[in-house]
Amino acid sequence: MDDNNTNNSPKFDRRPWGTFTVLDEGDGFKVKRIEVLAGKRLSYQKHAQRAEHWVVVRGTAKVTLDDEEITVPAGQAIDIAVGSAHRVENADSELLVFIEVQRGAYLGEDDIVRLQDDFGRVPQDK
Repeated sequence: MDDNNTNNSPKFDRRPWGTFTVLDEGDGFKVKRIEVLAGKRLSYQKHAQRAEHWVVVRGTAKVTLDDEEITVPAGQAIDIAVGSAHRVENADSELLVFIEVQRGAYLGEDDIVRLQDDFGRVPQDK
């Protein structure tokens, strides 16, 4: 048994809207499994350094992309360009699950500008 303190388990995080698990990551990419609880939505946000590709695998996503609403059912995908304002909402009564593939030079969780948020996470003007 290799006991070198290497943790090969996925990175899991709970948020007010649901959960995400990092499935894989490497140079210039990160893959997440994202679950959005019924009736919840992520913040309306944009990223300066990454693009995202979302594939809905369960439920139906209500996506807002640069102020346009788009319905994305299971089996369909949508691309989010670098700098585009976006959010995903689960307007249904069942769990929404989608796979997010991030691409870019920097993929840190701090590359986010929240424009609107149901959970009070938008910085206030000083």
